[in-house]
Amino acid sequence: MALTKTMTTVPQNSLNLNSDYGVAAALEARRLAEKYGKDYLSCDDLVSIMGIGKNNARQLFNNSTFPTIAIGNRKVVSVVAFALWSLQDSDKYV
Repeated sequence: MALTKTMTTVPQNSLNLNSDYGVAAALEARRLAEKYGKDYLSCDDLVSIMGIGKNNARQLFNNSTFPTIAIGNRKVVSVVAFALWSLQDSDKYV
């Protein structure tokens, strides 16, 4: 019995993420990770990155659409998830 290897391709339009977003998000995530020296951002980091107040940053962290990770009582966001979120969210306002 011979085994055959089948290759399946995923149609480009079936992916959830546009490749332009992926490349831009990867570059932005790399820039942020190098600038802040970490892979996860805190509320204080978002205050300085986004130029918003601490209360607004806290509201963002508690928003269900924002990609946070809970570590104990602390919430953080990965730089990759933040970069993707910020790029996808920016289309709503253009």
